[in-house]
Amino acid sequence: MWAASCLASCCAACACDACRTVVSSISRRSARIAYCGLFALSLIVSWILREVAAPLLEKIPYAVLRVSLGNFLFFTILAVMMVGVKSQKDPRDSLHHGGWMMKIISWCLLVIFMFFIPNEIVSFYETISKFGSGFFLLVQVVLLLDFVHGWNDKWVGYDEQFWYIALFVVSLVCYLATFVFSGLLFHWFTPSGHDCGLNTFFIVMTLICVFLFLIVALHPAVNGSILPASVISMYCTYLCYSALASEPREYECNGLHKHSKAVSTGTLTLGLLTTVLSVVYSAVRAGSSTTLLSPPSSPRAGAGKPLLPLDKADEHEEKEKAKPVSYSYSFFHIIFSLASMYSAMLLTGWTTSVGESGKLVDVGWPSVWVRIVTSWATAGLFIWSLLAPILFPEREF
Repeated sequence: MWAASCLASCCAACACDACRTVVSSISRRSARIAYCGLFALSLIVSWILREVAAPLLEKIPYAVLRVSLGNFLFFTILAVMMVGVKSQKDPRDSLHHGGWMMKIISWCLLVIFMFFIPNEIVSFYETISKFGSGFFLLVQVVLLLDFVHGWNDKWVGYDEQFWYIALFVVSLVCYLATFVFSGLLFHWFTPSGHDCGLNTFFIVMTLICVFLFLIVALHPAVNGSILPASVISMYCTYLCYSALASEPREYECNGLHKHSKAVSTGTLTLGLLTTVLSVVYSAVRAGSSTTLLSPPSSPRAGAGKPLLPLDKADEHEEKEKAKPVSYSYSFFHIIFSLASMYSAMLLTGWTTSVGESGKLVDVGWPSVWVRIVTSWATAGLFIWSLLAPILFPEREF
């Protein structure tokens, strides 16, 4: 007994030392990676509770949602605390990049505390998570549109034949992939001998959007480009596939139902990995964007100068502290809050309150309609991005 107690104490001490070493190695530049790692840890804990510890938590329902709620509260509190941070001179800048031991302890306590709150609160969180997840997907669409338009502008800006050829080749590859993938969708999800009108409607609507993108982009009044149209076409086709693949495995029109057991683990791993990568990109891209709640790029010239002159060392230190922040800290944490809701919906199938062990991730009719609506929203926003400058020429887009 004494030996076991000593061994436990030694293991705890080693764990604390290891944690302290990792925390102390987090620099200002790696802070965003650390937040991503903490979010990834929440996904791992949720998966363990869903797959391994589910039988042990029968008396505590909503296990996955409780972890998600703790994660959501952690990042939401940070988002509120970081509202209005515009300069590195702000004391909250140090809080955003440092204090990791306190943050990790706070995160653990929040997650643990969620297992003692009433089920009604968690059920309410499940309801609002569906709306938060939709907003997270909408942010993904806006970022994708911003990315493809920026990509096109950069290549066209070179004004060289090589880049025009590269633009055409990439667009051609995207369109070939789109049409080949669409053919596979008809093969997989509209089997002969079954009434699969809904699946046919989804695929045909996606193809109509593909042709509409090309027509609008190449219209003389729009003066658009085929590169954004081709990339968005391929993305909408992928969303259509994702929606059809999320249909229940017992649905006769789902051609993947014969492989449901084979793809269970792969679907889970891919879903979690895609979520982590999406959050990392969204947090960095959206937080750094000047169009999405970012602070001013630079302070007003001459503002904040001291009344008395400083020596060179003090002046350099003062300038370093007065630098504007490079991205919106508050919006950075909001992305993680929304992603916490989205990941919970993936693991619980959008409807069931308890993610049952062995069930496929993100499968069910709610998942289907979420993907389809996201595809249609992407199409609408892309068309709007092309027509808005014509409809409102006095505004900047």
